[in-house]
Amino acid sequence: MKIRQYATPLLLCCAMAQAAPMPAGVDYQIGFSPDQGALDLVLQSIRQARVSLEVAAYSFTSKPVAAALLDAWRRGVKVALVADQKANSRGYSAVHYLADAGVPVRLDDHYAIMHDKFMVIDGVTLETGSFNYTAAAAKANAENVLVLHNVRPLATRYAQEWQRLWQESTPLPKAY
Repeated sequence: MKIRQYATPLLLCCAMAQAAPMPAGVDYQIGFSPDQGALDLVLQSIRQARVSLEVAAYSFTSKPVAAALLDAWRRGVKVALVADQKANSRGYSAVHYLADAGVPVRLDDHYAIMHDKFMVIDGVTLETGSFNYTAAAAKANAENVLVLHNVRPLATRYAQEWQRLWQESTPLPKAY
């Protein structure tokens, strides 16, 4: 059975992760949905941004998340979003709302689905998890959000991946 060959390394990795102390200065927050703090944690993370927000999104229909990103952009935070092209081309999508307001947005059509959901905040904080930036994720689905603070090396690696996705994606122009 194939699972067996991975069970021991996986158990060892999990045991080490539980036993390993967090490096000095690193902190984390977790939230779950429905109604267990996931959306609030995403919004709090956006509001705490001071310099930059690099966002990767699969499906993006959350009006509160879009409004928080636009507020950040208006207060001078460098906000940019790359999202899945197919998931954001049917019906309402917040990517159009942000693009129309002037926020740089690109759509990625290089994969069956561009299923990433993360934000790199100020180059030192990472928000990730299964949480799609949608109303359903906040109210109907079982989802999770993990925010890691003061993790510059990890945030840098995610920022590199975000940049790769950004470069391969197509700009979404403003609608006039």
